[in-house]
Amino acid sequence: LDLNDNVTYNDTPADNLLPARMHKVDLPVDEAAVEAVRRRRSAEAARQTRIFSTRNRVMGLDLHALERQVAERRERVAMDKQRDMAHDALRVSFDEMLMRQQKEEEDMRRGLARDLVQYRAMHQRAEDSREADLKCNHQGALGVDVSAPESFGPASMQVFQGEGVGEDERKRAQMEMNERVLRAQREERDKQKREYKHKELLRCRELLQHDLRVAQLDALETECKRAACIALKSYNQAQAEERLEREKQDKLRQEEEGLAEMLHMVTSDLLTECPEAAVRAGAAPRVPPDHWKGMGPEQLSAIYRQREEQRAERERHTQLERQREKAWDLLQLQQARQQVEEESRVRETEKERRVKLDRYNQQLAKEQRAHQQYLKTELYTNQPAAHYFTQFSTSSR
Repeated sequence: LDLNDNVTYNDTPADNLLPARMHKVDLPVDEAAVEAVRRRRSAEAARQTRIFSTRNRVMGLDLHALERQVAERRERVAMDKQRDMAHDALRVSFDEMLMRQQKEEEDMRRGLARDLVQYRAMHQRAEDSREADLKCNHQGALGVDVSAPESFGPASMQVFQGEGVGEDERKRAQMEMNERVLRAQREERDKQKREYKHKELLRCRELLQHDLRVAQLDALETECKRAACIALKSYNQAQAEERLEREKQDKLRQEEEGLAEMLHMVTSDLLTECPEAAVRAGAAPRVPPDHWKGMGPEQLSAIYRQREEQRAERERHTQLERQREKAWDLLQLQQARQQVEEESRVRETEKERRVKLDRYNQQLAKEQRAHQQYLKTELYTNQPAAHYFTQFSTSSR
């Protein structure tokens, strides 16, 4: 089938292709077959979902990373839970402290109100006010005796019969009761003062005992420090005396050694230049330098002769070394010339190979361009439509 040919499809339904004598028959439906088809279709859909999943196909699943993420999430949740519990405990403690403060404020307020009521009952009584003489007939404010009705006219109606009876006894009883209350309050206040003074005395005694204890401990610590300083001073003094004695002994030993060395140098053969020293030293395998008195003519002539032999031998070695260096330089020059010629031949060969390779690449490029031109202009002229690509990757099999 050529791609340039136009393909036509027959859209005729399959039912129209059946012979005319065939009739449709309603057959019973097999539920098992239908269930099997449905199960295979669902399995195929799940398989396609699993196979065509970009995440599973491209990225894959990192079980270790997922487990690590789960562990990190659990740890983070546990930390958040612990932090919330700590915050709740702190909040409860704050609430309890606030409730205690409120309770203390209420107790203080009730105490202040109670003290105010007590102060008013003691110092702001009605009988002590300025209008008490008008209300209670104090100090003769009206200037008349209210117990005698005859002092008023019939139209005044200031005093009635039965009023003011037993007023003095009631006032006297009220005053006695007030005195008893005041005496009880005074005794209570004196008792509180005595208790307060007793507590202050005990507290002062405890502070005094604490101060005495601190002073005793300071004295003991000072005494211990003084004893430690005395012991350290004695130890340092003993060490210093021992060091001085050791230095003195070292100095005496050095002086003795110096004197012995000076005596040896004065009495030895080095400074006296004794002629028997050279004779004794000549018998030894090696003459000591401090006893050597000079060489004789035979020794000097032997030394000169040996020096001339060494000079001639060194000259001969020098000549041989020069000849060897000249031969080596000539050999290096020949090798350098051969290497230059070989490099020249290699460069020429590489140049020819590169030219041949360039020609071959140009020929290949020309053939490729011709092939691409053939594909574009003659072979691939029928471009596929978008629906052409929808027939791929539709099944998992």
